[in-house]
Amino acid sequence: MEKINVYIKSIAIPVIIGGIVGIIIFPFIDYNSLQKPFLSPPSIAFPITWTILYILMGVSSGILKSRNLTDKSINSIYYIQLAVNSLWPIFFFVLKWRSFSFIWIVSLAVLVIIMIFKFYNKNKVAGLLQIPYLIWVLFASYLNIGIYILNK
Repeated sequence: MEKINVYIKSIAIPVIIGGIVGIIIFPFIDYNSLQKPFLSPPSIAFPITWTILYILMGVSSGILKSRNLTDKSINSIYYIQLAVNSLWPIFFFVLKWRSFSFIWIVSLAVLVIIMIFKFYNKNKVAGLLQIPYLIWVLFASYLNIGIYILNK
């Protein structure tokens, strides 16, 4: 039962943070009115994808926590990348800092790569579960720069 609680808490943290950010940015989202680059998904794809990624993030964290594989370094990179992740949509949608947002999301990608390696070194599954997150962040980086260029 204790392990189940660890997983519930681990999944709840990124999902709740993502939900709060979603509520904050919702009135400011202008995605449908923007010129978008090739391969831009419909707006409905974003909350679905992010929910899945936040769940995977929580599962990875839960794997490490339930096996006592976390340490200061693991926790630091995990929560720093989560904070950086949470600020990106505020910069992009609320403040409309599209060029700054691109730099920010590239920084997020670097943090996610570091997190993947740190997680993988402790537990392979925990690290591998974050690969979809990295792929999505790289795709979001492409969308970010494309939207910036097309809407200057």
